[in-house]
Amino acid sequence: MRAIIQRVSSASVVVNGGAPRSIGPGLMILLGVRDGDDPAIIPKLANKCAGLRIFNDDEGKLNRSAVELGYSALVVSNFTLYGDTSRGKRPSFIRAAKGEPARAAYEAFLKELSAQGLAEVRHGEFGADMQVSLVNDGPVTIVMDTDEWK
Repeated sequence: MRAIIQRVSSASVVVNGGAPRSIGPGLMILLGVRDGDDPAIIPKLANKCAGLRIFNDDEGKLNRSAVELGYSALVVSNFTLYGDTSRGKRPSFIRAAKGEPARAAYEAFLKELSAQGLAEVRHGEFGADMQVSLVNDGPVTIVMDTDEWK
């Protein structure tokens, strides 16, 4: 799995043209599930995302987590994280998990992230048309790839 985590002042996702699902300060997470990913890694990924110390403490150092500050998370599924452009400019998504295995992993991640103590976990819908907006809260973007943990 791969997660791109962005520290945000605010973020929202509009699903299929509906009402925005918004958060204030917290984490925007784009989650990619690859074909063959081990579901056993999901709790560890959720724990690492929630516990990232990427928010300023009283001395201006990046030493606080979203959980500690009572912040929220917005999670969006994004199979394009596994786009392969090695053969040209048109990406191939053959490594992205498809259908039910990807949906199940995404929903399991949402459940595990919710259990981490964030104020709220809002999310898009797997496979839906989504428009995402965010206001960046400084130059903090983290990429986690669970392959690196093996």
